[in-house]
Amino acid sequence: MTESRISAVMAVDGGGTRCRVACRIGDTFHSVETGAANVSTDFDGALVQIKAGIEDLAGVLGVKVRDMIKWPAFVGLAGVTDARMADRLRAALGLTNARIEDDRPAALRGALGAQDGVIAHCGTGSFLAAQQDGVMRFAGGWGSVLGDEASAQWVGRRALSAALCAYDGTQVDTGLTQKLLADLHGPAGIVRFAGAATPAQFGALAPDVTAAARSGDQVAQLIMRAGADYIAGIAKQLGWQAGKAICLTGGIAMQYADYLPTDMQSAIRPPLGEPLTGALALAAEVRHEHH
Repeated sequence: MTESRISAVMAVDGGGTRCRVACRIGDTFHSVETGAANVSTDFDGALVQIKAGIEDLAGVLGVKVRDMIKWPAFVGLAGVTDARMADRLRAALGLTNARIEDDRPAALRGALGAQDGVIAHCGTGSFLAAQQDGVMRFAGGWGSVLGDEASAQWVGRRALSAALCAYDGTQVDTGLTQKLLADLHGPAGIVRFAGAATPAQFGALAPDVTAAARSGDQVAQLIMRAGADYIAGIAKQLGWQAGKAICLTGGIAMQYADYLPTDMQSAIRPPLGEPLTGALALAAEVRHEHH
């Protein structure tokens, strides 16, 4: 076992929904899952979840935590906004051989493996990322107030705005706008809902929009087209060209497929793996950097 321990790597992939801690030792893979871990919204809470995951995994493997935290590691976490945050987390976890970043590099590497291409991730939040000759570039992901275009919450908010415009008579009234006005008890209800809604609650409206778009609703299609235009524009700015792979990841991303330019539609590929796979691949690179 000592021989294969030398090849051990550890990975953490954490966000607003859950945190996963995994390791690969030789050819064997183990992972455990704990609760949400966003270090910018709740540093201490995230720390509790990550530490619990590391302890659980150490228990599964029958190793000591103090040995495990010396393994080469990649930690990808929502809310790691700069080097200062990464250093604070490294110190708090006691990791001695870790690369700590936000959750986007692991998602990019997981989806594309080592190949060149672009991912458009649209879940509750959103970002785009490109990989070219091993170099990663990122755009977006700046949160629901200032960004996250084409995300589920963005779609929900756009639909509510359109419903209010339809009520004013400044935008066409459709089945979607009527449904939203009815479901939320008129314009006052929409304003009240929007004043307190979380990104996830805005995002929960997105399935109504995507379903309406598929059935030909004019307002819903306008919103989906705007999201697709954003994805296509940023992908090209990140260096996407016809023939290069594009992966659409996250809950709502595939809904944009039919609205993308034809050359981009034909380049859509399913992701090769998940963010955790990507995090383990990046942890292996940390090992090679130190040898």
